Amino acid sequence: MQNLEIVHENNDYIVVNKIAGLISEKSPYENITVESQVHGYLLKNKPKPYIGIIHRLDRVTSGVLVFAKKKSILVEFNELFSSRKVQKTYVAIVKSKPPKDKGNLLNFLVKNNLQKRADIVQSKSKDSLECILSYQVIGKNDFGYLLEIKPKTGRFHQIRAQLAHIGLPIIGDEKYGSDQKYVPLSICLHARKLTYQTSSSKELKTFEAPLPKNAFWDFKSI
Repeated sequence: MQNLEIVHENNDYIVVNKIAGLISEKSPYENITVESQVHGYLLKNKPKPYIGIIHRLDRVTSGVLVFAKKKSILVEFNELFSSRKVQKTYVAIVKSKPPKDKGNLLNFLVKNNLQKRADIVQSKSKDSLECILSYQVIGKNDFGYLLEIKPKTGRFHQIRAQLAHIGLPIIGDEKYGSDQKYVPLSICLHARKLTYQTSSSKELKTFEAPLPKNAFWDFKSI
């Protein structure tokens, strides 16, 4: 298993580049998770480290993941996320070119617990949630097109479901209709950046995770 890749660390939190294939938090059913990797790392300097789960990424998704090292920091980040003061920027690879080089998608999503996926429905209902994202084509290679994606809402499988709904399933995402093989337990979706502004400062902070190291992510800008 690949070693933990640390993007940034201070006394308050630790930012890592999650590899695809692992779930984010500890589970009795998983031998290794990102949280257990972080815990093992922090144990080297502290006998009982605190680890706060601020947010999560799907097992099949890689990229920026932040863990709090203090309860107060967990509370602060939870408030930032709930008030939508955190901007996540993802990159995804799709096989076909989108109809427009940039655009906004607004849909209504229903969580399908039985199949562990999200379904896009035609209209708003008591069971559906509004989901919004913007996308832009930023690269192209022999495998497909690289999209930069900024979700405005944080719904379950939102990016995967919304792109599939317009005929652009993410490469490797068989659950949402991709017919292209990728790395096992992975799809071509990477949480590239996380940007936020603390309540005590007007300074924007951005953490960026390097792209996965394989041929799919070798792109020329367009």
